[in-house]
Amino acid sequence: MSATERIVRVALIGYGFAGKVYHAPLIRSVPGLALAVVGSSRSEAVHADIPDTLVCTAEDAATHPSVDLVVIATPNESHFALAATALRADKDVVVDKPFTITLAEARSLAEIARQHGRILSVFHNRRWESEVLAAKAMLESGALGEVSHYECHMDRYRPVVRERWRESAGPGAGLWFDLGPHLIDQALHLFGLPQSVNAGIATLRSAGQTDDWAHVQLNYTRNGKDHLRVVLHCTLLAAGGGPRSMLHGTRASWMKYGADVQEQQLKEGMLPDDPRFGVDPDAGILVDGATGTRTTIPVPRGEQRRYYIQIRDAILKGQVPPISVGNAIAVMAILEASFESAARGQVLPLPLTAAELAEWHEGEHRDRSS
Repeated sequence: MSATERIVRVALIGYGFAGKVYHAPLIRSVPGLALAVVGSSRSEAVHADIPDTLVCTAEDAATHPSVDLVVIATPNESHFALAATALRADKDVVVDKPFTITLAEARSLAEIARQHGRILSVFHNRRWESEVLAAKAMLESGALGEVSHYECHMDRYRPVVRERWRESAGPGAGLWFDLGPHLIDQALHLFGLPQSVNAGIATLRSAGQTDDWAHVQLNYTRNGKDHLRVVLHCTLLAAGGGPRSMLHGTRASWMKYGADVQEQQLKEGMLPDDPRFGVDPDAGILVDGATGTRTTIPVPRGEQRRYYIQIRDAILKGQVPPISVGNAIAVMAILEASFESAARGQVLPLPLTAAELAEWHEGEHRDRSS
């Protein structure tokens, strides 16, 4: 059977928000992927949406003999154990963000994947959102001149603490573990690795049990001189009003209001093959530095399913996975450094080894040349 005729049988572990809203519909929208097994205790909810799918325990799904790819969309603290089990069962693995809850776990998973010769990737889906695609297009256009500042906000208004694991004290919980991997990965995607990190992370809601505010700065140097600052911000106490993304350069500035529409469309049941899917009505705004002229620029259509298209092609055609293990480790290094920076009140370098830096740069060069 040729690669074009083969089907990748997928086990999805976890059918909460991430599994139900994101992974299941995106997987099912990609030709060549078949969602065959779901590891969940919510069999009725799974069968209501996907009647012909086998539902079993998480552990059985991770090692099921009929599946090729295991997708892990469970609470953060369980990512490492489930991914390690699947890799040792000779499955390719996709892990929802955050990859793991410690850098040490990320390194251990990378080693297990190498030992077993398996594909291991993390679901950094924001790379395929309209906002990030538009920012990348503006950088590549040269219209901004030399860019010195990028800022991205993922702000929400949730003043009441909810009873759920993400907002309870414990490993892998909190807002920065939830949204930080998105923000960090898009910064790496747009600008590469910074040289240092300084961060403030806090719990500002009176009943909060874990962090609900983060302001993280990535510092970039060139030839020993500062040349770029990236500001990543998230909070649960912002009712809106400001731009989500901003780029400032020597010629112009660009900003984008409004979030990518794919999450809301998926929540409403729109399928990824709908022609309206991912079409963002909120254009970017380019402001000329010399004249102050404001020009609206339509943003690219978001298409998160492209992540799974590339995963399919990595398995069936030997192509490069969309997010490399080196990239996943770099995100975890910055995530861990930001927590330490906030705790110590210091600017810190990235805790990456020389081998990890070389692997990341090799992956970046390969991605940019492909």
